[in-house]
Amino acid sequence: MRPVKAIDLSHTIEHGLITYKGLPAPIICDFLSREQSRQHYAPGTEFQIGKIEMVANTGTYLDSPFHRYEDGKDLSQLDLSSLANLDGVIIKAQNIRSGGIDARAFEHTKLAGKAVLVYTDWASNWGTDTYFEGQPFLTKDAAKYLADERAVLVGIDSYNIDNTADLSRPGHSILLEAGIPIVEHLCNLGELPTNGFKFFAVPVKVKAMGTFPVRAFAIVDD
Repeated sequence: MRPVKAIDLSHTIEHGLITYKGLPAPIICDFLSREQSRQHYAPGTEFQIGKIEMVANTGTYLDSPFHRYEDGKDLSQLDLSSLANLDGVIIKAQNIRSGGIDARAFEHTKLAGKAVLVYTDWASNWGTDTYFEGQPFLTKDAAKYLADERAVLVGIDSYNIDNTADLSRPGHSILLEAGIPIVEHLCNLGELPTNGFKFFAVPVKVKAMGTFPVRAFAIVDD
């Protein structure tokens, strides 16, 4: 077997993290502390049971069609084959520090059956005010091109795959209508080769939920 390594493509979720302006930060705390648990177990035995309250759009997360469309597939209905062990390709767009990434960025790459990850390097702004304003995004024609070329998943390492000033959200609308999951707020895409890697972004299996955090990662040859 060839030696391989896993590259983490997810931001860490922690108490108080703001992922998207206007949405509340997660509250992470003990439901049962180690100290409290001692009364329930034998001497020297203790456990911690954690509790988290958060909106689904926290950290690095995946959007299913249900996020945009009432009759779209929710998280529990997504096939694992659309989320795990996907052949991945990187589209390099880090020279576009703000503004739209159009279809021309994708024209020379085979996209059919691929997880298409757009590397903008916007993740380098994570944890700063800059992250929330003027991020690079996909134009409507780029989203249509990705759908027409039969990408199976599209991810980006910026604040939103759409221009947040465009309230029609064409990227989400086109891709999710085509049944193509979206992963936003990726990171470390610069550590990946342009192709020849496997991509994974599996959320928990929740009914009637359209979005949830993922531990996105890639497997590459070491």
